[in-house]
Amino acid sequence: MVQTYGLTHINLVVRDADRSLQFYRDVFGVEEYSRGGGLLHARTPGQHDVITFDEGAAGAGESRGIAHFGFRLVSPTDIDAAVEEVERAGGKLLRRGEFSPGYPYAYVADPDGYEVEIWFE
Repeated sequence: MVQTYGLTHINLVVRDADRSLQFYRDVFGVEEYSRGGGLLHARTPGQHDVITFDEGAAGAGESRGIAHFGFRLVSPTDIDAAVEEVERAGGKLLRRGEFSPGYPYAYVADPDGYEVEIWFE
């Protein structure tokens, strides 16, 4: 078995990299660390997670077999604030609930239509 930091990178084909960066910055605090060649690279604060916003490829908003990706909350009480941030940043709530009592989730859409799960466990 190879040692890794886990699944830490996703490349999203987007219509507007700056708009996508702004959404993920406003909601999840991602920080840009490089750009060039139609790619904008951002990471989540204090983590090894990377999101690349790719304006150069076709298919913005198409999941192509991936149903969603997710961000895990630090506290279950943050779910309402997370949904409010998504809506304020231009996304929309798709559905929400609890896996079991005290374990909330919300599925939201980003400005390109990608489905993002926000949950606590």
